[in-house]
Amino acid sequence: MRYFNTAGPCVPTRHYMVPAQERLPRARGYIEQGQYFVVHAPRQTGKTTVLAAMARELTASGRYAALHFSCESAEVAGEDYGQAELLVLEAIRRSAESAGLPDELAPPASWPDAVPGSRLTRGLTEWVRSCPRPLVLFFDEIDALRGESLRSVLRQLRDGFTVSRGGFPHAVVLCGLRDVRDYKAVSGGDPGRLGTSSPFNIKVASLRLGDFTEAEVAELYGQHTTETGQDFTVDALERAFSFTQGQPWLVNALAREIVEEMGVPSDTPITAEHMEEAKERLVLARATHLDSLAARLGEDRVRRVIQPVIAGELLLPTDTYDDDLVYVRDLGLVAPDAPVRVANPIYQEVIVRVLGNNTEGQVVAAPSSFRLPDGRIDMDKLLCSFAEFWRENGEILATASTYPEAAAQLVMMAYLHRIVNGAGFIDREYGVGRRRVDLLIRQPYTAADGSRAVQREALELKVWRQGRTDPLAEGLAQLDDYLDRMELSTGTLVVFDTRPQAAPVHERTAFSQQTTPSGRSVTLLRA
Repeated sequence: MRYFNTAGPCVPTRHYMVPAQERLPRARGYIEQGQYFVVHAPRQTGKTTVLAAMARELTASGRYAALHFSCESAEVAGEDYGQAELLVLEAIRRSAESAGLPDELAPPASWPDAVPGSRLTRGLTEWVRSCPRPLVLFFDEIDALRGESLRSVLRQLRDGFTVSRGGFPHAVVLCGLRDVRDYKAVSGGDPGRLGTSSPFNIKVASLRLGDFTEAEVAELYGQHTTETGQDFTVDALERAFSFTQGQPWLVNALAREIVEEMGVPSDTPITAEHMEEAKERLVLARATHLDSLAARLGEDRVRRVIQPVIAGELLLPTDTYDDDLVYVRDLGLVAPDAPVRVANPIYQEVIVRVLGNNTEGQVVAAPSSFRLPDGRIDMDKLLCSFAEFWRENGEILATASTYPEAAAQLVMMAYLHRIVNGAGFIDREYGVGRRRVDLLIRQPYTAADGSRAVQREALELKVWRQGRTDPLAEGLAQLDDYLDRMELSTGTLVVFDTRPQAAPVHERTAFSQQTTPSGRSVTLLRA
């Protein structure tokens, strides 16, 4: 029986997977034309799976000798381009053996001698000469190469394409995290180190391997249904796509969590509630993929993009603005299109929990003390408790934050996580230019008639920054809009005053009742 894979490339006989042709529909046409092109995408999006499958399909067609291999082992060569070439050629040989290429299609038994800087060209030329079919090569993890090593490989591929086209591989695909136009960063950040503005200017296209579409998520999950009989409800499929936005690792991880870790029986349909629980479990467990993304949050170029997204502020143009944004997009932390926003709700959750981890550790209040007998949250008590926490600890925690522009919001979200976590859920909306963070607490409870119901509480977070006017009026109007969308009659507006001339925190932190433009009565907390 196949299963949902979250570790390494997918194998069709072992794993549920979306067919490679569907994920890169234009690639086959470029290969037929004999083009050289680039494929790039963030980690854990299925690049290796797609390229390996495509290589197998091309060879099985009887028309090509296709091979997928990784350049990662050549990373240790650093600037020693001669050694890097030898390691790449060795990777080709190992992959050919592993893929089981027939003898007549396999590379030469020994690579020809050549001076450093020409070894790859000589080796590939010799292979093309002995191979009865057009050769198609997939250079995976090409951006593992650095500096002179990367420059040498790219130059030799370009020279082979332009100088000896008939005696060189029919098609070449370079694959990595970044588009080839950004390889200057891999070479040390100086575009001049690669000799040209585009070291691979023979490429016909740069294809970004996208996330799954909603239809592809349904197709993947449908393979499980076909093999086991276990259905995914329509709401479950919608919730899975909403949480992941089609990020392939997350799509597989949610299903795997439900089927294998939560152990939902195969005769029980998978529901939206199962998806909710699986999402929380993944966030709390911080699996390897999520942890590796979280580790990037301390990098300056990541912080310069993510901090204004969380704070709702505009991204201010800087000398590194475009490079920073491209880099964070290539990591997969933000969506590939405008507006700038975190890529999906699960990443949102992981980011704010990682950044608020220190605060959560300072919260000593017991979550159970805020629960009413029927399971609802006592919001008045929760807000009063947070206000007291803010008076005593808030400014200290905010000052120590590595994300100072978003520190106040992060402190409050961390406090809410500590209290709500495990029994309820927090949905959040934030993004560049919004100057607000919208939070929705959802707490399941038992209604008076014994049925299950969900308590919903809305909060709007604003910051009064130096040089700006009081955001109260704007916040009330924005809260009105949020309550309209959530179909709620009341909510809470929190305004953090970060101006240097603001009154001391113990004096300014206070509650009052306000009326929104539409006439709703809401709670205001100034902090």
